[in-house]
Amino acid sequence: MSITVLAKQLGQLLQQQNKQVTTAESCTGGGIAEAITRIAGSSAWFEAGYITYSNQQKTKMLHVAQELLVAHGAVSLPVVEAMAQGAQRESGAYCAVAVSGIAGPGGGSVDKPVGMVCFAWVVGTQTYSETQVFAGDRAAVRQQAVQKALLGLISLIANK
Repeated sequence: MSITVLAKQLGQLLQQQNKQVTTAESCTGGGIAEAITRIAGSSAWFEAGYITYSNQQKTKMLHVAQELLVAHGAVSLPVVEAMAQGAQRESGAYCAVAVSGIAGPGGGSVDKPVGMVCFAWVVGTQTYSETQVFAGDRAAVRQQAVQKALLGLISLIANK
């Protein structure tokens, strides 16, 4: 399913519930927010987008604890959970999505291969997270991450 169709579905769900979403992005570089704002009228349900590419900005903008970054690295479930929670708290949105990953072509390791992306979603007071490893080049990894982020939001919001 296309990213634009997914963003439109997300908007319809959020409008029905009179809720807003925010994004906290690293490896996608604002791609999730861009997809959302493609949709006319998204200002009714999109609150803010945080692009926190550096660890310093994850700490400064989203209040991710430095200790989490040191202990787990930026590409980890604890860090993306903290990113999503920080974005939700800072924006006042009902739900949030956060992503951090290794889009490549370099930067991977045995433990964290190229294509690995960590996701976190906050809906109300509940936090959900998972890790996925995508195949393909940098653009493909980023596109798949945007799609997965939107699908996760749709699924969680539809089931609330």
